[in-house]
Amino acid sequence: MRISGGRHLSCRFCRQIRSLPTQRQPSRSVVGVRTFSDKKDGKDGSSYEEDYLYDEEGNEKIRPGGGKGRDLGKYIKESISRFTTSKQDIPRSTDMVIVGGGLVGSATAFFTAHKQKRGESEIIVIEKDPLYTKASSSLSAGGIRHQFSVPENVQMSMFTSDFLRNINFFLGDIDEPPPDVQFNHHGYLFLAPPEKSAKLAELVKMQKYLGAQIELFSSDMLRRRFPWLNVDGIEVGSLGLHGEGWFDPHSLLAALKKKNISLGVQYINGEVIGFTKRIDEKGISDKYVLSSVITKDADGEAYETNCAQVVNCAGPWAAEIAEMAGVGTETGALSVPLPVQPRKRFVYVFHCPSGPGISTPLTVDITGTYFRREGLGGMYICGASPESEEEEPSVDNMDVDYEFFNNKLWPRLAHRIPAFENIKIKNAWAGFYDYNVWDQNLIIGRHPVIPNFLFANGMSGHGLQQSVCIGNAISEILLDRKYKAVDLTRFSFERIIKGEKVAEDFIV
Repeated sequence: MRISGGRHLSCRFCRQIRSLPTQRQPSRSVVGVRTFSDKKDGKDGSSYEEDYLYDEEGNEKIRPGGGKGRDLGKYIKESISRFTTSKQDIPRSTDMVIVGGGLVGSATAFFTAHKQKRGESEIIVIEKDPLYTKASSSLSAGGIRHQFSVPENVQMSMFTSDFLRNINFFLGDIDEPPPDVQFNHHGYLFLAPPEKSAKLAELVKMQKYLGAQIELFSSDMLRRRFPWLNVDGIEVGSLGLHGEGWFDPHSLLAALKKKNISLGVQYINGEVIGFTKRIDEKGISDKYVLSSVITKDADGEAYETNCAQVVNCAGPWAAEIAEMAGVGTETGALSVPLPVQPRKRFVYVFHCPSGPGISTPLTVDITGTYFRREGLGGMYICGASPESEEEEPSVDNMDVDYEFFNNKLWPRLAHRIPAFENIKIKNAWAGFYDYNVWDQNLIIGRHPVIPNFLFANGMSGHGLQQSVCIGNAISEILLDRKYKAVDLTRFSFERIIKGEKVAEDFIV
């Protein structure tokens, strides 16, 4: 299948909008850019007009999707032969655009491409940070757990654990060693004071019902199993015995990206700066679709790519992409913005030669402070979320607040693990959560007014462990029109419009 002039002939993704008009029309409008026409001289001496798109300042031409006089055969040959990200490689049209090439975006591309025959649909992933220097997953603590208060969150993380156990089947190459994401299966340990012990026991029962291998430990059991732990103020603790722990997120991302390229997915080094939209004249009058994506490449040139589906996997910056598409800018359902904001979190690295040993789980204190082992040389990492909105650090930079460690985290760690009274901080870094300020849970699925614009946002720090399942869920929406592995209906954007919340208690 190939797309000609922006018209989608047989793409499975186009079924819901196949009846839409396919030529340039007066009702065609542009989101975030303006349209003009230039007169051109043809080879035969005649003149014609060609549309161009300019930015809001009117000083940047955007090469239009579809185009006129395009050598389609040459274009197809070039699109098959390359996977680099130079400016010539931004397609004029494609089936599916994924905005954001981190773990969520790459997982979405993988499952969508993996479930189809090679070349059945064309997928491009647009990533403005190709080295992932600010990617949420790459800068995370790398944890994966099944201990959540919302059943769907438990199921999503269990899906990811199964994927990691079978990673060679999905991402392996017969001529190369299997991908190694360095999965440490030491579990999570959540500690609870007396007033929260009954709630924790109830959650463990739910998690075990769903198949998670979690056990509840009394304070005496914790003292015997973890002699390094001070159990003062602790009534119970829940420990993941299988499928929980931590792994290297960058290795998983690299393996996904490599596999995607082998499946024909194209990664573009660029930044989405706008969309064009088209009214659904043959459908419901108040609905429209995104007809193209405007991308600025690394050299500052802008290009238009006609497409059938757009998936927002932009992480902490997802709200900006949604606003470009019209979400939160008009009336009715479009008056509701995507409630996702970047929130900065710090991860500190410290050394303690006499600290807990190799079998130590990722431990979450009653204060919300967590720590885990890092390597085998007495190194550990730790972190915590701010206690209030007023304490949220600025997201304008990647600076680390070391006073937060000295004044908040170290006293808590030293109280819970006496050996940590004598530690030396070695390093630290900052990363961003794509924080859902509405209810700290995933927002996934189609927008009710823009049916070819899909969300995969707002994981609030759980994106690493949920990314694989989210990617599979988006592929199910596109290919099967329903969820199959894990039903994520409760996480739709409609709940934001209706004012309903699905609250997660276990935010770390």
